This record gives sequence, structure tokens and C-alpha cells, in this order.
Amino acid sequence: QVSPEQVILSHSPLRLFSQFHQKCMLVAGQGPVEENAQNLGFKHVVTIEALRKAYPLLDMVDQSRRPKELPPPTTGFPTIEGVILFGEPVRWETSLQLIIDVLLSNGNPGAELKDIPYPHLPVLACNMDLLWMAEAKMPSRFGHGTFLLCLENIYKKVTGRELKYEALIGKPSTVTYRYAEYLIKEQAEKQGWKSPIRRLYAVGDNPMSDIYGANLYNNHLKSAHRNQDQAAVKKSLQAASPSTEDHLELRKDCNNSVESCESILVCTGVYRHNADVPSNTEECTTETVFHGHRDFCFDPSLVEASYIVQDVNDAVQLAFKKENWK
Repeated sequence: QVSPEQVILSHSPLRLFSQFHQKCMLVAGQGPVEENAQNLGFKHVVTIEALRKAYPLLDMVDQSRRPKELPPPTTGFPTIEGVILFGEPVRWETSLQLIIDVLLSNGNPGAELKDIPYPHLPVLACNMDLLWMAEAKMPSRFGHGTFLLCLENIYKKVTGRELKYEALIGKPSTVTYRYAEYLIKEQAEKQGWKSPIRRLYAVGDNPMSDIYGANLYNNHLKSAHRNQDQAAVKKSLQAASPSTEDHLELRKDCNNSVESCESILVCTGVYRHNADVPSNTEECTTETVFHGHRDFCFDPSLVEASYIVQDVNDAVQLAFKKENWK
């Protein structure tokens, strides 16, 4: 049995961003994004479809959806105070257009545009994977990272300035791994586990997100143990990742019992080794093209997995073996 408290999705750490929970937030993605946002604590959310319905003249790419008559002026629509990007939407042109409109208008896309505000409204983005593996014979499908790439470049082309994120959430962001550590410790306490947790094992199929993030967090853990000065640790975390710990309003702070985060790469997804499981992990996982997000500097060592195994079952068995569990 797996309970919801044992599962982290890319957007789960948004529970910690309480400073935005009372603000009117535009939510983009697919599926029940409004319900998801409310379950995370957001009280006032507006969907892309609701925004499009309120301002039908904004969405003009698809000629079949253009208004046949001039609609009456929109009244009473709330001012948007921030944007949450849950994942890739279905109609990219509509979401790209309306999100840009909201950023350029400071949350009032029905108003006449005068000066472009900068810094723009807060943007919180989840799930940065450029590509993901599906059933197609072609290697990988566009992920939300590809959508973010489009949004960033359109904003810069229109304004001449960089799109800034309030936070990037999901792998490889440090905030996600720290949130995972917190939940693991919480689960251990519920099960009566008295021994301190020393090692975390992160299993994934994508070197540019799963392995990169695990290794990045491993570096943070090592830094924390080398230097007990919490101010210095906080400063290094902020410099290394666009997601800062200022947003982590945990009920209690994670102590320093965890010493490392081991990365385990499986060959059943984005990464597929042609032959058997390789013996030299460094030669096989180092990438020459960085598929990670713009705001994460590329370090080749961070995409080198601690271990490479065939599948998740082998990864779990490896962790058991490393921990001397029968």
C-alpha cells in the first residue's frame, strides 16, 4: 500500500510556498490544474481557459476560434498576481500567448498596455524535463522543459529581457530533494524508525534531471557536513540553484543526519544503454549536449550516475545490498 503522503509529484513542494496561497494565481497545464492548485493550498486560481473566455480577443492564432463578433468589455475579472506552470499544456499557442499577455500587463490583460513591468509577476514552474520517453520509436517526446524554453525565448524576444522564475520546482531542483528528505524522515518516524537516516537513494532514467538533481543534492549534503555554519550553507544553496530554501516552511527543519544521496540510473526510459549494463559509468552517462534548464549551469560530473542498473527492481535490490538488508 502506498499512501499519498509517500508520493511526491513535481508540483508537491508548492505546498511550502504559502506566501502565494492567498494570491490570485494563473495556472497552466493539463488535467485538473485548478483542483491540483487548491489541494496544494492555493485559494484563488484562474485557468488559461477561464482567462481566454474572459478575454476572447487575446487568443487569435487559431482562426476557427476567433470571435465572430466584437465581445462586450470584460468587467469584474480579478487581477492576476502570479503564474503557476504545472506542466505542458495541450494548446501551446494559446497558453504561450496568454501567459505573455499576463506578464506584459502586470496581471491585467484587458487593460491598454503602457510600460512593460520589470521585474514581472512571480512565475513558479514545475517539471523542467526537456524530453521524456514514450512508446514512439523516435527517442523522446517534448516535455514541459520544451514549453518553458519557448516561453523564455518569446518573452526575451518581445521585451529584450530575461524571464525570471520565482522558483523552479521538480527535478533537478534542490527544493524537491530536500522536500523528499523531509517526507522520508516523517515516514520513518511514523513507522517507529529510531536510527538516523544516513543515505538517500535516488533512482531515475533521465541523466539530465534525475541524476543531475541527485548529484547536486549530494554536493549540498557534503557541503553542509563540511561547514556547519548554516549561513554559509544557505548562501551556497542559493548560488547553486534558482530554488532557494527561503521558501521551505517545513514544520521542522531537516537535521544533518543524511550524509549522501546516491544516484542510480536505470536503462528503461530516457537513458538506454544498447548492450548490457556498462561497467564504466563515467564513459556512458557523460553528455555533450546539456538538456537541463537554462538556470542550471552544466557540470558534466553531475550527470554521471553513482550506479547504472537495468531497471527499478535492480535499483531497489542494489540499495538493499548497500545497506546490508536481507
